[in-house]
Amino acid sequence: MNRSDTSLALTFKDAATLVGVDYRTIKAGVDRGTIPSVQLGPRRMIPRAALLRIFGVEA
Repeated sequence: MNRSDTSLALTFKDAATLVGVDYRTIKAGVDRGTIPSVQLGPRRMIPRAALLRIFGVEA
């Protein structure tokens, strides 16, 4: 099992893979404020539940 399969927060790359879009789409959404993100230490992460809700993916 991949760690991103159960993580509550995802990297931009893992978030893009999960919803089937390009990394740049996730980055642009975060930059515009349409995709929420949180700062966890040195990394900016995407909350899984919010990402799935925004993209209309069943959890």
